[in-house]
Amino acid sequence: MPVTNSVTKTSPGLHKSVAPLSCLAMVLSGSLLAPTPILADDQQPEMDFTGLSSMEPPLPEVLTTTRLRQPKSRVPGTTTIIEGDLIRTLGVMNLVEVFRLVPGMTVAEVGSNNPVTSYHGTVHYEQRRLQVLVDGRTSYRASLSDTDWHTMPVPLELIERIEVSRGPNAAADGINAFLGTINIITRSPEDTAGVQLGAVSGSRGHLRTFGSVGDASDIYSWRLAYEKRKSDGFDRQFDNDQFFPFHDGFDINTFGYDGIVRTSDSTNFELRGGVVDGINEEDLRKNGKLGATDHPDIIVDDYYLQTRLNVSTSENHFFHFQVSYQNYQRRQRWPVCIAGPVIDDLIAGNSPEFDFEPGDCMPEDSPAPFIADLNEDIEESRLEFEIQDTLYFNPDLKLVSGLGYRKDTYRSETFFNGRGNNYQSRVFANVEYTPLDWVTFNAGGNWESTTTTHDNHLSPRVAANFHLTNTQALRFVYSEAVRTPDAFEQTPDWGYRAENIRPPYEFLEGTRFEVADLVDPETSTFGEELEEERIISREISYFGQFYVNQALLSLEIRYFNDHLKDMISGVINEEDFFIANNVGLDQEGFEVESSIDYAGTKLRATYAYLDQDGRYTGDPNKLDAGDQEYVVALLGRLSVRHSGSFAWIQQLPFNLTSAATFYWADEFRRAQFERADFRIARRIFASNYSYELAFTMQHYLNRVPDLSPDNIIRNHNQFFVEAGVRF
Repeated sequence: MPVTNSVTKTSPGLHKSVAPLSCLAMVLSGSLLAPTPILADDQQPEMDFTGLSSMEPPLPEVLTTTRLRQPKSRVPGTTTIIEGDLIRTLGVMNLVEVFRLVPGMTVAEVGSNNPVTSYHGTVHYEQRRLQVLVDGRTSYRASLSDTDWHTMPVPLELIERIEVSRGPNAAADGINAFLGTINIITRSPEDTAGVQLGAVSGSRGHLRTFGSVGDASDIYSWRLAYEKRKSDGFDRQFDNDQFFPFHDGFDINTFGYDGIVRTSDSTNFELRGGVVDGINEEDLRKNGKLGATDHPDIIVDDYYLQTRLNVSTSENHFFHFQVSYQNYQRRQRWPVCIAGPVIDDLIAGNSPEFDFEPGDCMPEDSPAPFIADLNEDIEESRLEFEIQDTLYFNPDLKLVSGLGYRKDTYRSETFFNGRGNNYQSRVFANVEYTPLDWVTFNAGGNWESTTTTHDNHLSPRVAANFHLTNTQALRFVYSEAVRTPDAFEQTPDWGYRAENIRPPYEFLEGTRFEVADLVDPETSTFGEELEEERIISREISYFGQFYVNQALLSLEIRYFNDHLKDMISGVINEEDFFIANNVGLDQEGFEVESSIDYAGTKLRATYAYLDQDGRYTGDPNKLDAGDQEYVVALLGRLSVRHSGSFAWIQQLPFNLTSAATFYWADEFRRAQFERADFRIARRIFASNYSYELAFTMQHYLNRVPDLSPDNIIRNHNQFFVEAGVRF
């Protein structure tokens, strides 16, 4: 029997099904499957719904939520499926923007031009509470539990689909799947044989080029791909009541290889590898530290390697063994100029006042200032093993189980004064049982041992799905999850070792200035041990898919009630370090996702409502009332009460396809986000090649930056042109 890959790939027939999407309290819209220049087939037949009103449509299948391939009616939780064709047809310009299409998820930039995404908020600068997978490979950074979306080695042209499990998914994916899981599934080399080239250029220096070459045969299929991403970032920043240019662009190159070797009808071997390099600009005014006199740009140098053996012993039993290794390296160095009296206070053991502004310190000042070079270099690596076994006892009883082991290594003289390791081992399982035609039960959990807390943690989930019809179900889900502190939260050894010190302070060469000596001692929690965060989540949801008057309608509605406790919040910088398990959250709301698909017309809409109530639960004597309110607000920085999206794709004469999309998020920190995207594309097919030309406009309806006053776009109409060819 052919190998069945239960996690990362889907069968060709699966992609022809229409994903259930969302709706604004019964507003209907449609999944967007219009062809693009880089697809598995040169042409796709138009769907004909004539005479199908009495038939039951095939259900989309989900891989992520339990690690079992399940139709949506049996999945123990709400999962959004975003097809790669939809992403490309809408003209999405970068990966993180995709998550604006997911109910309850918000996207923004913090600090500079660094994008973050979150489900139900609960994020500050680092995205600590979402598991991010690429083809089953854990893809967030090891020591900070953060996701660098600029350097993610996933070209948009190679995305097969993205599944987002909305709600705690630690039962399947472990500790970091605290609020959910993002699983990015790339296209098989078999579907991208030949040569593909594409380019997009537009406003604010946006440039993205892509190229791939590959071949496919019964025994060996392979693909080599290259992508460049470049942007100038925002137009300007606001500082001290003045506008300044903003140095916050990026220039990233990715190169990747994907290969599949079939050794028999029941066994195949996957090999993936890649490198990422480039520069992520950091602005002097916003991210310059300790008297920086030049931009502290970050030099990126990453690589990864992943192997996977898939074996099918029968049509009802298959397993895989996967090994992956990733290395993230960031070099960030900058010169500083600090007034002599400040350094003298520091040498004397006093806590100096930090008030560094560009131009405050000059080399010719008297007394002579402290001039040297500092760095925040860091290298992180992750070695991960996983074995997973899937057994179908019969169509109504299925079991997936497995073991995992992970070693995270971090090396940084600045953040850890050397190197350190964290280890995690886990056992996971999920059973699906359908004793009667009208009900399916799921029960599963993940037992994990981690050295970050030197403890064991269990994340269970139970669910009952009641089948109203073959294509409609009502779900009841209960789940728990934990998230342990990351390495920098738990075991920081933070200090700066100055180098290349100029006279008269050359005697300090090699001295390490400890941040623990600089932070406010009255509020500092530096070195205090943190506990795990915990969430208890309850969900009631409905999923249905059916034909209505020759149109395919999908509708999914989710009600949730979550209780989060011992949440880690606070401030980490050179002046203040007061993070602790000091916030509790109660949140509830509902989310709607729907689509309606006519012949030639596809509509899609989402809506999410979130009511979040936070409270300070830490030591009342540690922080004053103002700081207590501040740490609660920090945890909800990306939480919005109302958010949603609407998209409309229309097939037009002359091989034209139009797409219009509206994104909005209300009650952000400063203002609401509102943007409308418009795209028109024409695709031409020839005997041995196809090409596409497209034009996209993004119109920002709100002229006030939503999260940071520095994220200013002067022209609220942004324009992009793109071209692609395949042969």
